[in-house]
Amino acid sequence: MKLFHKIIGEGEPIIIMHGLFGMLDNWQTFAKALNNLGYQVHLLDMRNHGRSPHSLEFSYQVMADDLEEYMDDQNIESAHILGHSMGGKVAMVFATENEERTKSLIVVDIAPKAYPVHHQDIIAGLKSLDFSTIKSRGEATEQLGKYIDNAAVKQFLLKSLYWESKEKLALRFNLSVIDQNINMVGEALFDNAVYEGPTLFVDGGASNYIKESDGPLIKSHFPKAEIDTIPGSGHWVHAEQPKLFYESVVRFLDHQ
Repeated sequence: MKLFHKIIGEGEPIIIMHGLFGMLDNWQTFAKALNNLGYQVHLLDMRNHGRSPHSLEFSYQVMADDLEEYMDDQNIESAHILGHSMGGKVAMVFATENEERTKSLIVVDIAPKAYPVHHQDIIAGLKSLDFSTIKSRGEATEQLGKYIDNAAVKQFLLKSLYWESKEKLALRFNLSVIDQNINMVGEALFDNAVYEGPTLFVDGGASNYIKESDGPLIKSHFPKAEIDTIPGSGHWVHAEQPKLFYESVVRFLDHQ
């Protein structure tokens, strides 16, 4: 699949993949900061998200294949690979299958383990948005608020709201396919796959996605992994603690 993307600057390539319900726009501020250090930053919209095509196929393997196709199309022999949440799982699959093309791996607030389905309220709220009657962002926000209390989560989700036509709002992500495959999003990744290269796991200190007990599992697949906990951050580490997140990533990249 040909993914929608944005390339910022010149230099050593780093590819960034967003999480579930996200889009590349969420990472532009961070990308510009990395570009100032001499990296060429490739921001991707994953399939069924942002401006990338929609597809009934939705798995970590097909998304890892999308990344490989993107690198081939851009003539990128190898790159630093960074992924957040869902994008982090894609990055892990890609790295274990393409070690020679992965200069380093950065995984943000996700482990290679299985997670129980926990997006029920979000999906129910999104499915309740009737765009035949909702005619403004304010109305969409009000409706979503019946299901989701957290203002930051509502704002994040509604970044994917756009005017499909002059009179009709729509969501950029493929909600129906995500809903049908939500169990896949939480699945454990692999049995014995290993990536031997340099790896950083960035853990949100106030998030429960990576627990201390996950260390042995992470090390079994990524033996060179460092785990850096960002205090005061929930799951969206790059948005909640941007300075500390930037410092953590740059400190890691500086040693590669």
